[in-house]
Amino acid sequence: MSALPRLLFGAPQAAEDWCRSWRASLPACRVLVLLAATHTAAVPGISAAGTSSESRRSTAAADAELLVLGPGVALPHSLPPLPAGVSPALISRVVLQGLGLQPLVVDLGCAVAPAVPHLRLPPPAGGGPARCLSSGSAMDRPRVEALLDQGRSWGRAAACSAPTGGLLPLVLAECVPGGTTTAQALLTGLGIEAGGIVSGSLHRPAHALKADLVARGLAALAARSPAQARGIAPDPVAVLAALGDPMQALAAGLLLAAAETGQPVLLAGGSQMAAVLALALALLSPELRPRLAALAAIGTTAWVAFESESDLPLLLGRIGRHWGVDPLAFAASLRFRGGLHPALLDYERGYVKEGVGAGGLAILWELAGRSPEHLAQACHAACTELMGPPTTPAACPPIAPRGCEPLRSGHG
Repeated sequence: MSALPRLLFGAPQAAEDWCRSWRASLPACRVLVLLAATHTAAVPGISAAGTSSESRRSTAAADAELLVLGPGVALPHSLPPLPAGVSPALISRVVLQGLGLQPLVVDLGCAVAPAVPHLRLPPPAGGGPARCLSSGSAMDRPRVEALLDQGRSWGRAAACSAPTGGLLPLVLAECVPGGTTTAQALLTGLGIEAGGIVSGSLHRPAHALKADLVARGLAALAARSPAQARGIAPDPVAVLAALGDPMQALAAGLLLAAAETGQPVLLAGGSQMAAVLALALALLSPELRPRLAALAAIGTTAWVAFESESDLPLLLGRIGRHWGVDPLAFAASLRFRGGLHPALLDYERGYVKEGVGAGGLAILWELAGRSPEHLAQACHAACTELMGPPTTPAACPPIAPRGCEPLRSGHG
């Protein structure tokens, strides 16, 4: 068997089995890109997915358009200005084009709809952006239940439509400005200590600001829920409605169906997908949790995996211990070094890091037998087409402090 993607967390044999199943059916995999919005993203200083709260309103639409239309055309919605770097949708676009995969874009209630073919759910599952999580009332419970049911329904339908004798693997990607903060809130509400180890789009994650918003949201939830205030085991649906976002609900529903049907899933992302996995584990019966842990793997970028100011392996270890499973996670080998476009080298300086499925899709590139160096060069060409050639020669940035740490497995 050819080399595996870099194992970030989990048992080596389980990782080998998961990769084998994906390699066998990679050309037929389905890519679902979930766009969602939360007013949490409007909090100043919470996100770098746009330099202002107003620009973040159109981030998901612009990213979806870049993903589908590519860098060689004028996008209907301009990419929002970033402190540094370039949208991770560029990486995802290069992988999808190179592997011949077509994404299905789903708008779960963004303020600005993408001007490319997409699905938009009607009420009650559909609606506008979630309220700020600090309110402790991010979404109405009927909407959350409808999103979970929709995810289950889609997952079961996908299993039924698969060719005889197999299941088409599913890639779940997301674009949710403010989503790492709702991820931290959801994890905390479910009983996982997540403060200080969740990543984010900012150069340095806004840990103090996130902690304050989460504390306010939990306090508001406790004021309405005596059981929550007394420390009784939380109702996952109530926690999600209070603190989460629509992407988490639909993605968790898809995972619930995967656990029932045996469909392999790649959760393309970092902290946000860890929160989705935790939510699905909380909603599943104990008997099905190990099955889901074997079927669903998180795939993220090296810039998240080895970030010095977050700790995804530690977070996964806490999730695994809480629900008695051993999660799987991989880190893509893609790095941007040497004479590449400066906007790509900003990733090595700690900007942007992940999003729109970039890490997970880069792992698919490796599973297809293609080199990370080839992907880096293809991203350079696409970035030059999008932004124009650099005005000064690119220099190799310093490597992040944890960039050379050994990969961890087990419970870390």
